[in-house]
Amino acid sequence: MSGRTSKPTVGALRETDESSFVPVALTRLAWTLFVASVVALVAHVRLGGPWEILGAVAVDGLTVLLWVVVTFFSGIVHSYSRRYMAGSAHETDFFLGIIGFTLTVMALVAADHLALFWGCWLAMGLLMARLVGTVDGWPQARAAASVARRSFLASSALLGVALTALWWNTGATTISGIAASADTLGGSAWLVAGAALVLAAMIQSALVPFHDWLLSSMTAPTPASALMHAGFVNAGGILLTRFAPVVTVETWLMLAVVVVGAASALAGKLLKTVRSDVKGELGCSTIGQMGFMTVQAGLGFFGAAVTHLILHGFYKAYHFLSAGDEVENGAPGEDDHEPGGAGVAGAVVVLVTGLAGGATFALLTGKGTSVDSGLLLAGFVTLTTLHAARSAVRRTTLSTAARYGAVPLVALPAIAVYALAYRAVSGLLSGLPLVSAPTELTALHGLVAVAFLAAYVAIETGVYERSERLYVALLNAGQPAPNTVLTATEEYDEY
Repeated sequence: MSGRTSKPTVGALRETDESSFVPVALTRLAWTLFVASVVALVAHVRLGGPWEILGAVAVDGLTVLLWVVVTFFSGIVHSYSRRYMAGSAHETDFFLGIIGFTLTVMALVAADHLALFWGCWLAMGLLMARLVGTVDGWPQARAAASVARRSFLASSALLGVALTALWWNTGATTISGIAASADTLGGSAWLVAGAALVLAAMIQSALVPFHDWLLSSMTAPTPASALMHAGFVNAGGILLTRFAPVVTVETWLMLAVVVVGAASALAGKLLKTVRSDVKGELGCSTIGQMGFMTVQAGLGFFGAAVTHLILHGFYKAYHFLSAGDEVENGAPGEDDHEPGGAGVAGAVVVLVTGLAGGATFALLTGKGTSVDSGLLLAGFVTLTTLHAARSAVRRTTLSTAARYGAVPLVALPAIAVYALAYRAVSGLLSGLPLVSAPTELTALHGLVAVAFLAAYVAIETGVYERSERLYVALLNAGQPAPNTVLTATEEYDEY
């Protein structure tokens, strides 16, 4: 015998059990919300907007776009969870948690009043912390929920400080009112507000050094992790986009946003190299991708940041929900290095593909055709998309020569799709203030770009692996909180 058995056939879900009523009803509600969101998006495109309840709610292009994205992810997670959570003692609580989270996010992106926005932000964090600790019979899950809750409360407190300072400075009680008064911002109140907004976004998006809560959240059920990585961490980008008139007041603050984003992009890539578990690697990847998104916001291209968070959401939701396949298909001893990235031939392929990708992005978007921040945008987009394409090619069973040819065949269409998505999203967000507010390039921007590229090449070529001290530092930095780690098989028994 070979030791292998045929793959069992899994039958249809049973919907006759009385206990399954809540999951079935909430799954249908999630998909109904998705359909309604698509209708709202089409209506907005055809009729224009925004639609307002003066002083409370403003449904604009960003709102309807995120409604569609969030409800789609929610519908997928609800449907997936029907089987994943079947038989769990926490099934009903879990479904109530994810539909509550969905509705809260929908309210957040429509909120115009500062108090409503802050209340939704706080509720969103508390609901996600509850999902992280779904299996309350595990001490590790309770500890992970506690770590996440502390981070989310800190983010909410910083946001509260920022909103209070903005209200004090402008007298406006709505986000739209603050945007209209942006020209009057300045002084210590604005400084507090701008710094607090950036810090709140950094915590929410798990940027370094606030990434601990994300890496400690792996006790969450896999569908909750998918919802977290595909939607929750993106809220940092939404926050910066909503308050773009505030964070763009000073060039130095935008430069700081670029620096922290670039640092997290590199840190996420480095931390991923020392993680051996699938969900941990995906978590580190999220840290890196949120860094790229933050860089785009710091360059003043908020439409590009929104595009990135949407595309990353689809990418990461798929990988989390298929994490089991990654475990099944992986085998000890398999070569994790990509032959297409080694040697002169690999370097030439990557370089030529990168130049062609940058030209494609510039041609389709008009960004990167002159020496301004658009050039950096084109570079960062090309780099992150090329990296994703190479990672996809690496997982194939193609020969080394075939991988050389596959890299441009995957990367160039992906960059074209990214560029077209960026144009579509920017058009939809055209009614928002400062959707595109390119910052003026300075010598410091050039220095950051050169340092980033040098560090990226060092990572790709493995130069960093020569330092044992760096390896140990990365291993320590990439560890979750000790009391959140499941270390024995019997600890997985929730009963």
